[in-house]
Amino acid sequence: MASDTLARHGIAVGGLSVIIAIVLIFFYLLYVVVPLFRPAELEPVASYDLPAAQAGATLHLAMEEQNEVGARFTDAGHVIFFDTHDGQVIDEVRMALPLDTRVTSIASAAPHQATVALGLSNGHAIVVKHVYRVTFPGDRRLITPGLEYPMGGAPVPVDPEGKSLSALALQVGEEATTLVGLTADRRMVLSAYQREESFLDDSVSFTRATSQVPFEGAVATHLALDDDQRTLYVGADDGHVSYFDVSEPGAPALAQRFDVAGDSRISALRLLAGGISLVIGTEDGGLSQWFPVRGESGEQVVKRIREFDSLPGEVRRIAPEQIRKAFLAADASGNLSIYHATAHRTVLATRLADTALAGLTVSPRANAMLTEDAAGKLHFTRIHNEHPEVSWSSLWGKVWYESYEEPEYIWQSSSASNIFEPKFSLIPISFGTLKAAFYAMVIAVPLAILGAMFTAHFMSPHMRSVVKPSIEIMEALPTVILGFLAGLWLAPVLESNLPGIFAMLLLLPPGVLLAAWVWQRLPPAIRLAVPEGWEGALLIPAVLLIGYLSMAASPTLELWFFGGDMRVWLSTELGVDFDQRNSIVVGLAMGFAVIPTIFSITEDAIFAVPKHLVNGSLALGATPWQTMIRVVLLTASPGIFSAVMIGLGRAVGETMIVLMATGNTPVMDFSIFQGMRTLSANIAVEMPESEVDSTHYRVLFLAGLVLFAFTFAVNTVAELVRQRLRRRYSTL
Repeated sequence: MASDTLARHGIAVGGLSVIIAIVLIFFYLLYVVVPLFRPAELEPVASYDLPAAQAGATLHLAMEEQNEVGARFTDAGHVIFFDTHDGQVIDEVRMALPLDTRVTSIASAAPHQATVALGLSNGHAIVVKHVYRVTFPGDRRLITPGLEYPMGGAPVPVDPEGKSLSALALQVGEEATTLVGLTADRRMVLSAYQREESFLDDSVSFTRATSQVPFEGAVATHLALDDDQRTLYVGADDGHVSYFDVSEPGAPALAQRFDVAGDSRISALRLLAGGISLVIGTEDGGLSQWFPVRGESGEQVVKRIREFDSLPGEVRRIAPEQIRKAFLAADASGNLSIYHATAHRTVLATRLADTALAGLTVSPRANAMLTEDAAGKLHFTRIHNEHPEVSWSSLWGKVWYESYEEPEYIWQSSSASNIFEPKFSLIPISFGTLKAAFYAMVIAVPLAILGAMFTAHFMSPHMRSVVKPSIEIMEALPTVILGFLAGLWLAPVLESNLPGIFAMLLLLPPGVLLAAWVWQRLPPAIRLAVPEGWEGALLIPAVLLIGYLSMAASPTLELWFFGGDMRVWLSTELGVDFDQRNSIVVGLAMGFAVIPTIFSITEDAIFAVPKHLVNGSLALGATPWQTMIRVVLLTASPGIFSAVMIGLGRAVGETMIVLMATGNTPVMDFSIFQGMRTLSANIAVEMPESEVDSTHYRVLFLAGLVLFAFTFAVNTVAELVRQRLRRRYSTL
């Protein structure tokens, strides 16, 4: 018939459309996710002779964030600003050095400070900040470079004895500036300048505190001062690093001395963005990351956290990125590598020159670099390295993050700080997805399947015609309403009546059995007055009574067994933390949402079992219950299994209930008293706030791809099992 043909083709087209839509979704997810795993690339842009070479040798290179203007600080006290694309000099500033003095050392503050200190031969230092004013004359961007002097134009004293500064460390803050100088006679001097602003005329003055750092023994070769001006690292020629507490500028104290180089020697030492992690390069090409962690007695102890792939030659230069926990490293043979600390990966390794680089800097946005070779040429190179934070270990392994006591699985994608270390572990939210689905299925599966068994096999047809549609209507309830009720009503009720809830769970099974036993002991005249198949309705009063008595007894039970507060008892006696929006709430709310799906499919599968199988079993003397277990369930098992798998897929993909009914915290705790964060809820929460095409944005799509793949795998396995069950029991 034409209607049959039309229906057949319509169903075929609909099925193919669904498959095509799913495939397109999969490929779109891949399209967004694949760039996460593209390797970094270097794009040479320009090479030119050193701008204003007559102004002296380069001590420090810098670049502004648009990558249009570079700065070269020389040993003659000159600052040359030039166009990074062709080397044309834009401006040249000569700092006013005191008579008969020369520049003997240089130090830069944290990369985002854009501040440099020039150490002088008279024990003083000039602190200067390179700034770039952006204007748009005629709709064209114009960047005008210049210098500012945060501590005034005159050099500030570092060494009271006026000895030459052979090495220098600098950090600048809103309230204080600290300089640490190594003098020619091997003393180490700390000068802390406290900024004071007058309330009368807004004039600024500085008070100075000077002390000597108690560094003894080996010869200091490298200095590094953290961003908070509380910690000083001193690398020595014997391969050791001394860790000083300089939070009290007048009394620096040695906190720890540790070996970092073994049989080699320290050749480079820099702090990563944030000033917590220390990256150390050695003469044998080794690179390692160190930072303080809390020791057993509560003190801060610097530990080696990770080793990076070695460079072929001696590490000469380390250039940290300004925001990310990434850095560039170059060796004595002209090799350069880009690393990311948190991801513990070598992003790129290449050979740039035949000899060691005389200068290396990375732009504030980490998308370009300036290098100077031994022949006095500058090279401007673009860096395509959008997502160095992503690696297999950072996504799926335990990572030792800064300020953590040990490696952990952490999801924390954002912070108020620009130097925040993003934590993109998918383990906690994947765990939360499985945890939420598990507790939902624990509640939904037995209730739905047992209810379907009773409805299809034991309930009267008239009662079934009322019960089945009523339960199926439950599936139409918006999950946002269920989540709203679970979070704002159910969670506080459970928290206030915890003993009653557990008493109800314990008393309901024996209470139902007791009610059934009492019913069987009633006189036949009473039992026969109830039509066959309506007995189940008599359990409703029993269930309601048990629930009421359990909740009414909750305060008394809490007082008798838990000292009046079960939450406190759980914490003090069992060491279990209690979160109001926990797994119990999610299990009840999401179980309520999943029950109709499992019930409806299971009931249809059981009801569809051929009547001749049921009648034959009963005719052979089997009881109705034996018939249900031995015949009906086996025959209906493919449908029942499909129902459970579809319910599991619904639970895994549920968003609004877990979003509103849990604490939404990505914790790795299977406790029923703790909440969780799921993959779907995490995407819903963070996608609106993520920057398009950022690492965070693409990792959220990766989470969606993981959820897609998990659902696909579960459904595939479910279909294979269902087909096997169908073949096995089709002969019944």
